[in-house]
Amino acid sequence: MPLPRRLKVALAVLAACGAAATPLAGQGDRLRDDWASLARYRDANAQLGPPRAGERRVVFYGNSITDGWARYFGTMFPNQPYVGRGVGGQTTPQMLVRFRQDVIALEPAVVVILAGTNDIAGNTGPATQAMIADNLISMVELAHANGIRVVLSSVLPAYDYRWRPGLEPAGTIVALNAWMRDYAATHDVVYLDYHSAMADERQGLRAELTEDGVHPNEAGYRVMAPLAERAITEALRRD
Repeated sequence: MPLPRRLKVALAVLAACGAAATPLAGQGDRLRDDWASLARYRDANAQLGPPRAGERRVVFYGNSITDGWARYFGTMFPNQPYVGRGVGGQTTPQMLVRFRQDVIALEPAVVVILAGTNDIAGNTGPATQAMIADNLISMVELAHANGIRVVLSSVLPAYDYRWRPGLEPAGTIVALNAWMRDYAATHDVVYLDYHSAMADERQGLRAELTEDGVHPNEAGYRVMAPLAERAITEALRRD
């Protein structure tokens, strides 16, 4: 017997919701056993230890874009006490869970937060701009409560996500970045605008700065590095 039309629609909606919440391929076990990736940097954090006397440590905090950047820190930020704490695929709720361990416990002077694109992609389920904003605000408030200056980075441009094709994220990214800029202006936060320097005419990532349309290549990180340095210097001046 054929299913009634209403039941077909209901099943389709449930299927769509389930698909949106499905983790990226290969991440299922990690997301089930260590949803926020608390184990990723646990040993590295213990080995790092507290900042030395006079050291103004900076933690770069984010997803795969930050994770991929860390290997260039030695050449792009020579002799700087910069620490990378990015985890591929992460969304802002996951980052909020590990914020105490991977940021506050490291006692940085500044945290550079780069997050939101994976929320827009739906990596851990559907997320509205308000949900993303709530998580970013919570991270900012935790940082300020612990004497840490905050640099809030714009989401990088993206015309499409290869693992979630058809979402057309460019306009959503622009809107989220506009909220970040306005929030930063009134909450003692430095806004770091990568987007304007890296976007093409479609509000995607410029072709020469990426291999996949989402993640920067070395040329992309070289565009980002001086922008990050200026933002960090501004944040440190606010002490």
